[in-house]
Amino acid sequence: MADWGETPEVDWPARPDTSLALNRLGTFDWDLDSGQMHLDDTALEVLDLRPDEFSGTASGLGPRIAPGEGARLDARVAQALKDGRSHYGAYFRSRLRDGTPTWTHIQGHILRGPDGRPYRIIGIVRDAAHDPAEPGAGGEEAEGRRRMTGVVERTAAILAHARTVSDVTDTLKDPGALGHLGAISVMLGIVDGARVHLVAEGQLGSYVPEIEYTRIDAAFPMSEAVRTMQAVYLASREEFQLRYPQLWPYIEPLSVRSGVYLPLIAQGRPVGALGLLYAREGDFTAEERNLLVALGSGIAQSLQRAMLFEQEHDLAEGLQRAMLPRRIPEIPGALIAVRYRAARMGRDIGGDWYDVIPLGDGRVGVMIGDVEGHDTDATAVMGQLRIALRAYVAEGHTPGTAMARAAGFLRELETERFATCTYAEIDLGTGMLHIVRAGHLDPVVRRGDGSCHRIQVAGGLPLGLPQGEQSVGGSGYPVTSLEMHPGDTLVLCTDGLIERPGGDPETGMRELMESVRTGPVDVEELADLLCDMVGDAGGGDDMALLLLRRRGTPAPRGGGPLRVRLSPGDPDGPAMARHLIRAAVAAWGAREQADEVVLAADELMTNALVHTDGGAQISLRLTADGRIRIEVEDGSSALPQRREAGDWAVSGRGLLLVDRLAVAWGVEPRGGGKSVWCEFAVPAPPA
Repeated sequence: MADWGETPEVDWPARPDTSLALNRLGTFDWDLDSGQMHLDDTALEVLDLRPDEFSGTASGLGPRIAPGEGARLDARVAQALKDGRSHYGAYFRSRLRDGTPTWTHIQGHILRGPDGRPYRIIGIVRDAAHDPAEPGAGGEEAEGRRRMTGVVERTAAILAHARTVSDVTDTLKDPGALGHLGAISVMLGIVDGARVHLVAEGQLGSYVPEIEYTRIDAAFPMSEAVRTMQAVYLASREEFQLRYPQLWPYIEPLSVRSGVYLPLIAQGRPVGALGLLYAREGDFTAEERNLLVALGSGIAQSLQRAMLFEQEHDLAEGLQRAMLPRRIPEIPGALIAVRYRAARMGRDIGGDWYDVIPLGDGRVGVMIGDVEGHDTDATAVMGQLRIALRAYVAEGHTPGTAMARAAGFLRELETERFATCTYAEIDLGTGMLHIVRAGHLDPVVRRGDGSCHRIQVAGGLPLGLPQGEQSVGGSGYPVTSLEMHPGDTLVLCTDGLIERPGGDPETGMRELMESVRTGPVDVEELADLLCDMVGDAGGGDDMALLLLRRRGTPAPRGGGPLRVRLSPGDPDGPAMARHLIRAAVAAWGAREQADEVVLAADELMTNALVHTDGGAQISLRLTADGRIRIEVEDGSSALPQRREAGDWAVSGRGLLLVDRLAVAWGVEPRGGGKSVWCEFAVPAPPA
């Protein structure tokens, strides 16, 4: 650089270039369209750049602009261009070739075309190191303080919305955030027992596995900040080396010249520490320390909230996993896929559930439901309700009875929560499907030919409503029956799959049906497709999905047994049994005898329910010698008596009808009760 202490002889009057050079005023010309920038010799001298070092673009000034200043200058120019101004000016911190910090001032005149579009900036660059305190570099220092304060305030505002530790670390690592404080690297450590766990490192990208975990009593600055709950300030590389020799091998290769480690204290105890590393050397002023301490306090509060949220979330997520089935059993004759997606509101959990219940004899029960709410209470109620409904089904109750009992169970819990649910039983041999619905969405069936239908299921009110409300408008939960053919797919879901922010549920249902209709045949692939649909446009609710595809062909000759539990006063039980028996008889090749078999079964069921206390169970099976065998078990040891009824008698003909219709019948003792049975011959299939 030239020696600016001597004044050369000049002409009178001085030429403009001489006047500019003597006052260390260089000029620049910036073509905004091409990006090319020209600096005269004095401008290069001010910035301590050699001509061969300058690339001829604005980015070529980067080596001489202090960290964080480039973004601020870009913002100043962009704002002037946007506001339509003709001039702008700014002070900025720069560094000479040997690293000496200094101040530089830039001022530009913006040229615009007839349409107002800026196309060129012509301006001056001058050395501002010796400007008076006001309004020169001192004004820039005041602006720098305001900028630092603004960064702290903005960072605190952003952190106020952080929910997780990852949100906190992402904010701290953002180059546009704490980087404006001049830091070249940011580190965040979290107290983990007797150790400090380094969970984030900033812009240097110098991840060091050896110091990912350090003991709180170790000789590291972050550990010391946690241990003493006092900030650690390091003003030079020598201080790093002297005070923390264990850390020095990791610092030495980096361009770090100073640093600060702030304890993060919440409710009187340290939860972590924040490290900021700088490329400048020198101590921190009292004002800088106050700002950093304020920053650390805000980060500590955000970090503690995030840690508590994650602890609660982990607990709730574990509860959710425990309440849902750990695995889905393989069901011969069916392909089943299930999915659950957590809510994006509350604690990211909810009360949606699914379940698959093997019932034996080629039958399977599937259910899906939704307890209101998105919290641990909803999850706990969901788990209890799922297990209760599963138990009622396993006891042999019909779908309608099982749902009614589940409604009573939820009322007895006194949770003030209600739930919606759909339960379906399918005989995979006959294809008969029986569905009961409690305030839930209608199921969807995709037929083997690709057509898609919404099944209108007669339903009852949601579970858990007070008894008075539950009884309004109907008696319990009616069962809807239909037939599923091989290749048909049953779709059960909760409303999280069809709800859209500000959208209509009916629109969501139509979109669901279209996706099911055009989607893949494979149930796993179809489930993934429907989940992706939620991810693209879904709302904040959780979602459960269950798909069941019937495969294979109807049951071959020889099958069963089919079992249905009958409860006193339950009109749905015998009706469902008649449906199942008729379908099974037809599947076994005896469709012509279906009326006779159903009539005999109805008489045996009626006898058991009318003449004994408690419930009964009816079973139907095809024996190895080709006979259809019906058995009705009850808890009474009293044997039935066949008697001749008079012409005007209204009862007494049950066993007489069975004797006339069946090829054989009888009674067998079963523990404390008995089993009344009858058999029908099935014609052999044609050769």
